[in-house]
Amino acid sequence: MKAMILAAGLGKRMRPLTDHTPKPLLEVAGKPLIVYHIERLRAAGYHELVINTHYRADQIHDCLGNGTLFGVDIQYSEEQPQLLETGGGILQALPLLGDHPFCVINGDIWTDHPLQAPTLSAETLAHLVLVKNPEHHPTGDFGLSGQQITNQAQWTFSGIGWYRPELFRHHIPGQFPLAPILRKAADRHQVSGTLFSGTWIDIGTPERLQQVRDSVII
Repeated sequence: MKAMILAAGLGKRMRPLTDHTPKPLLEVAGKPLIVYHIERLRAAGYHELVINTHYRADQIHDCLGNGTLFGVDIQYSEEQPQLLETGGGILQALPLLGDHPFCVINGDIWTDHPLQAPTLSAETLAHLVLVKNPEHHPTGDFGLSGQQITNQAQWTFSGIGWYRPELFRHHIPGQFPLAPILRKAADRHQVSGTLFSGTWIDIGTPERLQQVRDSVII
């Protein structure tokens, strides 16, 4: 199974830290955030990775190269001239991700989720990892009824998911978000999910990055 790390964002909320550095390359304990993802994915058995890039893409390419240094193979999906949002970014990367289910993880989260792939039933197009609502997002995104994702806001989407290519293939290439696609599939009972109770932090601000730096044991 292949995996994709979302790393194309501008990191506007992280300024001034991202004025000269893309958010995935901000460091915790001397190591770029994205490298922690690569190492965790490799440990979970993913050896073929796709990373989408846009803002200061050359820095990410120079840091990670083709992945040999980390024991993986990395291909890049460059989003130019504009960002494609999550849905559009995944759709553009499909030729690199292949015909089988794949994992996608946001590049700006900190987590100890094991990233072990779930078993998707034939009719399931996506599997989402949900977490308890953080203080900055108290209303949540999705609900969970048994192992079925619902559109009743209850828990927060972690930014970790597994998807079948079929979820995206009928969409027109371009800029579009992921959430509406997931909500339509959830209405058709085609999205499963689990609630994760381990470590998860959305590194969306300098303050939350500092929280990770101060409190997380590496």
